[in-house]
Amino acid sequence: MTQMTSEPSVQPAAETKTGLDASRRPYIWVNGSLVPKEEAAISVFDHGLLYGDGIFEGIRVYNGKIFKCQQHMDRLYKCCDQIFIDLAKHVSRQEMIDIQRKCIQANGIVNGYIRLVITRGVGTLGLNPYLCPVPGVVCIADKISLYTPEMYEKGMRVVVAHRPKTPIACLDPRVKTLNYLNNIMAKCEAIHVTQKMGITDPSEQMLEVIMLNTEGKVAEGSGDNIFVVKDGKIITPPSDAGILEGITRKFVKDVLCPACDVEIEERLFELDEIYNADEVFLTGTAAEMIAVREVIEHENLEVAKIHTISEGEGPITKKLRAMFTQVVTSDNVPED
Repeated sequence: MTQMTSEPSVQPAAETKTGLDASRRPYIWVNGSLVPKEEAAISVFDHGLLYGDGIFEGIRVYNGKIFKCQQHMDRLYKCCDQIFIDLAKHVSRQEMIDIQRKCIQANGIVNGYIRLVITRGVGTLGLNPYLCPVPGVVCIADKISLYTPEMYEKGMRVVVAHRPKTPIACLDPRVKTLNYLNNIMAKCEAIHVTQKMGITDPSEQMLEVIMLNTEGKVAEGSGDNIFVVKDGKIITPPSDAGILEGITRKFVKDVLCPACDVEIEERLFELDEIYNADEVFLTGTAAEMIAVREVIEHENLEVAKIHTISEGEGPITKKLRAMFTQVVTSDNVPED
């Protein structure tokens, strides 16, 4: 089973359709204009830059279709509402979808990745968000590759982060804000443990973590949702564990598991259930689906204990990922 490629396929006709110079790709949508990468810029007074004040979405393109487009739009506009950005007042859902399709066409993408960024907009150096009258809109359509193909075959190694998830009462992780420092600092732990171990082989590097909430329950990775397989059944943390409600997570839970006749349950659990699992896998828009073969505990960035979960991708993970690949390589990629 191979990883879904993240390399965009280029359609020769794209140049004549758009009239754009293909050598200047990728073209980026920035606040109403489609410009080449080297010209894409936002104001230094944009509150997205000054304060991480905004929302983003990562979206896959498969066979020219925007995978789960409507669900991504639902989350985008809901998250904007939750931080009091009235996006719909300035850009309708259909206009936002049209922007994405323009970027797909401009960059000749068949299989790739879209990053939508909505900022509070240009304001003052003060915090007051209501001095930013118009939200910023950026759309990037390009390629992404988080993990090596070997990791998808043999599973990846992850680190248990000491840094907990930001509590829901402080900033709900279900709101996909531009402020990802909590996740980034946790990811730094994994990278630093990798460096301490002297690992240079890209397929052996630890680039993801398991984050706990402040009650010690398993939450999610720095950028991926977590699934545990035990005795043929899957469990995954519920949203009130302090996780982002991933679009790929929902697809696995609501579509792939029923189609593969696999039972799945959402409930809280602790690290012991990961250590004793038959299989563990992660999901995310960029990562797609990837198995975890080892979980590493550390103390002061030195390895304290290694928990071997499985030798490579387990049978249920393999079955689900095969179904996922079948769907996203078909002529009926779901845009709902």
